[in-house]
Amino acid sequence: MSNGFILWRGASLLDGKPIMVVATGFDVASRNAKTGEMIQTWILREDIAPGDALRTGGDASICGDCRHRGRTCYVMVHWGVTQVWKAARRGKYPEIDRRQLGKVGRGQAVRLGTYGDPAAVPSWVWRRLIEHARHHTGYTHQWRTATHLGDICMASVDTPQEREEAKAQGWRTFRVRTSHELPLEREVVCPASAEAGRKTTCEECRACGGLSSKAKADIVIKVHGSPTRARAFENGDLFT
Repeated sequence: MSNGFILWRGASLLDGKPIMVVATGFDVASRNAKTGEMIQTWILREDIAPGDALRTGGDASICGDCRHRGRTCYVMVHWGVTQVWKAARRGKYPEIDRRQLGKVGRGQAVRLGTYGDPAAVPSWVWRRLIEHARHHTGYTHQWRTATHLGDICMASVDTPQEREEAKAQGWRTFRVRTSHELPLEREVVCPASAEAGRKTTCEECRACGGLSSKAKADIVIKVHGSPTRARAFENGDLFT
């Protein structure tokens, strides 16, 4: 089996620019210690290398108005993301049609949006992919407008106020907090996080599947990633 597939190509729902969705991890499993051996999905500008998209603001096509975009995102674009984009451009990954999406996801644990926001892509792509999946995780910063994803994605929020707003819209939330903040009522510290002692992996936890998950509490995690990202978040620079 190929290690990856191009699941979809088309116009971004965020700005109309050409994007593609690539799934990897079918032959060589992900080495991400937090997520475990999940199928990873990458939402990419088709026409611009990820580093160039980041530098020019072209990543708005896949990340929308996420405040971490180009500033404090924990994803290392110049490593794994770029390698996936290059492999797709070289024709390394077969392209599948919509009828095959369910077969590709069958029996798998799938991560929606390893890089990029699921809201950039028509929801039928994700729904077909996870139709027969073992389970999935998904997060969106576009929760104010992408309400149609509430059953399969968590609302990514960065403040207690955003959490309150998202909850009022009916979302389950995944909140990033500073080291000085405590979990709020009905929030549980991510059990796959370092702060929780990595009690499990996302592959086994299954809590972050939106309203379709059996879990009912919201999830919270301390800011993680690069020291620069953490400092910006802790100092409130992200919100200025």
